[in-house]
Amino acid sequence: MSERESMEFDVVIVGAGPAGLAASIRLKQLDPELSVVVLEKGGEVGAHILSGAVVDPIGIDRLLRDWRTEKDHPFKTPVTDDRFLVLGPAGSMRLPNLLMPPLMSNHGNYIVSLGNVCKWLAGHAEALGVEIYPGFAAVDVLYNEENAVIGVVTGDMGVERDGSHGPAYQPGMALLGKYVLIGEGARGSLAKQLIARYALAEDREPQKYGIGLKELWEVRPEKHKPGLVQHSFGWPLDRQTGGGSFLYHFDENLVAVGFVVHLNYKNPYLAPFEEFQRFKTHPAMRGTFEGGKRISYGARAITEGGWQSVPKMSFPGGLLMGCSAGLVNVPRIKGSHNAVLSGMLAAEHVAEALAAGRANDELSAYEDAWRGSDIGSDLKKVRNVKPLWSRFGTIVGVGIGGIDMWCNSLFGFSPLGTLGHRKADHETLDAAEKHEPIDYPKPDGVLTFDRLSSVFLSNTNHEEDQPVHLQVKDMDLQKASEYGVYAGPSTRYCPAGVYEWVDAEGNSLAGGPGAAEKGGAAPKSTEARFVINAQNCVHCKTCDIKDPNQNINWVPPQGGEGPVYQNM
Repeated sequence: MSERESMEFDVVIVGAGPAGLAASIRLKQLDPELSVVVLEKGGEVGAHILSGAVVDPIGIDRLLRDWRTEKDHPFKTPVTDDRFLVLGPAGSMRLPNLLMPPLMSNHGNYIVSLGNVCKWLAGHAEALGVEIYPGFAAVDVLYNEENAVIGVVTGDMGVERDGSHGPAYQPGMALLGKYVLIGEGARGSLAKQLIARYALAEDREPQKYGIGLKELWEVRPEKHKPGLVQHSFGWPLDRQTGGGSFLYHFDENLVAVGFVVHLNYKNPYLAPFEEFQRFKTHPAMRGTFEGGKRISYGARAITEGGWQSVPKMSFPGGLLMGCSAGLVNVPRIKGSHNAVLSGMLAAEHVAEALAAGRANDELSAYEDAWRGSDIGSDLKKVRNVKPLWSRFGTIVGVGIGGIDMWCNSLFGFSPLGTLGHRKADHETLDAAEKHEPIDYPKPDGVLTFDRLSSVFLSNTNHEEDQPVHLQVKDMDLQKASEYGVYAGPSTRYCPAGVYEWVDAEGNSLAGGPGAAEKGGAAPKSTEARFVINAQNCVHCKTCDIKDPNQNINWVPPQGGEGPVYQNM
């Protein structure tokens, strides 16, 4: 048997997203002699990056002060038109920009592919001497006898489905660091371990999430409006289900269209992917896509808990950064700026500790520092928007949330204080008997599409003969509850067709919207079997979040696998 090799660095960073890359660059700016490594589970930097994205350049301006003079930077399309719409079934109403709090303005921001931004940042990092290892998934954390983090382990390669070592087996490596920085993105597997081990979420509100689905279209030139940023809420979601859309025109005839559904929804028959497809048929939307071509698709979870849900971000031997901690500003639909700022802040605390000869201790000052920084200021002003939306629904909740943002912006405080979120997202589903199935229209293949053709556009690939990376802890519980009580919501909340409930002949039992008996739970079949098509997984982690029993655990597959997003 091969022995596990190890490599030592000053700093080990998990995740080549905006936070991880910003941290690596800042570390090298502060001390060029530091040894810094960045691990990325995607096959290349940017392969797993998916975001709207309209970027507030505050972080990039501080990280790379001369970036605007570069010819090859990715910030080509400044925002020129900012629109907010409320949608009804047949029409829409534009909200006057004057009603929106100043923090909601996108003036000075840029429409980009965040994946391309990360590739660009990676080039800067490598030029400074940062080692970046794409295709290496960090699967476990290493600790010393004092219970401090001392490194991470990358996943073994060539493991067969039954756990045996295949002919191409290679053991993972141990990467040891004086400090370990975690920037995996939303609901990262290592962050989840660390938050539990060190009770980092103690005395915090539960983290909240949304699922964001996105398509990239090439539209006809006469339909293209470079610099247009359009957000909406309302139809097709009902007033008690939170969510909304974005429509961004950028580059050469490209339009990014996306739809977000808050994962605290109640109806187990709701299917976020189908709601997204239905959204594109609205009269205010469909004209943009007529004569165009869909060229990419993806989905990912989005952290939505904000200020009151951010866990303690320091632990013995390392720090959390970016979406691993939940630094997304929900009403702005932005998190990359805070990810960059948190990476820089983490780097500054690590560099100071290393200069003082410290290692593997807790950098407690980082916890207070972020709340007093621009990150904290950004999140604190909007801290009540999500809980108000959840409690009072879209129309009333968003209205009160807007007033609350104005109060925070003008007077520096909220008359409501800081509201709680109450429930975690997995606790919000009703039993299926309380709802009726939703009859979604069939896709036309022109404007609306099915999941499998969409997954094809994400370039997702997994080696099938490997252990399933979507781990069901108790299959009997899954059958009795997820299927028997909730009518198999996994078949609907998954945006990639990973999950199916089938009978002995392989026929779908709850495999699609409306497949269960009307007004009741799933058909009571003793032959019901849970099928996991792990090769379809786009790594959005919605199952890990929304399963009502927290019975599904998402862990990384072999490094280099999953989606390969282009221009997303």
